[in-house]
Amino acid sequence: MHDVHLRGQGANHHAFSHRVTTAHINAIGTAVPPHDVHQAFNGLVGHMLTDRRSRAIYDRMARRSGIESRYSCVEAGITAEGEVIDPERFYRTDDFPTTKRRMERYAQAAPDLAMQAIERLDPDIASRDITHVIVASCTGFLAPGLDQILIRRAGIAASAERTLVGFMGCYAAVNALRLARHTVRSEPDARVLVVNVELCTLHLQETQEVDKLLAMLLFSDGASAALVTAEAKGIALGDFRAAAIDGSQDLITWHIGDHGFVMHLDGQVPIRIADALKHERVRNDDAGLLRGHKTSDFDLWAVHAGGRSILDAVEKGFELPPEALHPSRSVLRRFGNMSSATLMFVLADMLAQHGGSGTTQDGMAMAFGPGLAAETFRFAIA
Repeated sequence: MHDVHLRGQGANHHAFSHRVTTAHINAIGTAVPPHDVHQAFNGLVGHMLTDRRSRAIYDRMARRSGIESRYSCVEAGITAEGEVIDPERFYRTDDFPTTKRRMERYAQAAPDLAMQAIERLDPDIASRDITHVIVASCTGFLAPGLDQILIRRAGIAASAERTLVGFMGCYAAVNALRLARHTVRSEPDARVLVVNVELCTLHLQETQEVDKLLAMLLFSDGASAALVTAEAKGIALGDFRAAAIDGSQDLITWHIGDHGFVMHLDGQVPIRIADALKHERVRNDDAGLLRGHKTSDFDLWAVHAGGRSILDAVEKGFELPPEALHPSRSVLRRFGNMSSATLMFVLADMLAQHGGSGTTQDGMAMAFGPGLAAETFRFAIA
């Protein structure tokens, strides 16, 4: 049997403390592209699958995915009536785009989508005296980077300190927030803009391998922008902790190919997550992900909506009540998996629902990605 124990990585044992500055997510803006392509992309994938059995498997999984809408910067697919939708001639049978062309589309669309999220956070973000900009993205590369492009377009001072978190995958939102927290705790006057932008649909693969297409079934495009400061407003960020499952490094991989970035998402991922979290729940000591707490001690669970089976695995492993992961399932249903931006959409919904209520809600945030690793943090909303 595989060892399902989680191995802590650089555990931070500090909890909330009045002796140090507490960083807060004051506000979050989110944005998605205009094209709801879920059904059209499913039609396109079905068109690629010539094997009837494989197509039946894909169609069955698509119906069970828990996803109703996914958004893309590319308007492409096939309607239920069989009509081809491809005004950009981007995804053409036997002529899918090269990585070069996909990166050209990323360079065009990623800054625009990120700016939409920033403007929804604050249309006059430059007036917020931003001192630091942290950008996370794993679906494209360009230089000058998104950090410099967004600073210029948003009118932020060129002296703002910049950090780009690249190619970390779905849990990069946690890493970006950790950097923002460290910045605010070391510089209490810091005002940190954290941006996540992912164009996952640029990496659809033309293949007959149903497992690859089922992985792509989950993904969509989205962006978020968050303001993190020492102002006691919004979501208070507690301690962060990372862990990895031994012997799982090949279960989630993300490689750059000649025709886009190629993802491998092993079918064992949900099983390994459920087993590892069950072990965490049973052992329940200070060094674990639960920090010695019972799952019932947390009012809110902000879990990355990586897919229905991932959320089912978390619910099973931690023995959570069905309603605990409703916020994550809601984001999955409305938007799909937007990689690193997804968790921020969940937190945005929680902030909108519970922020300013006057009642403190304690929460646990969690995301999974290549490693197979988990990134977590505790938070509170009042």
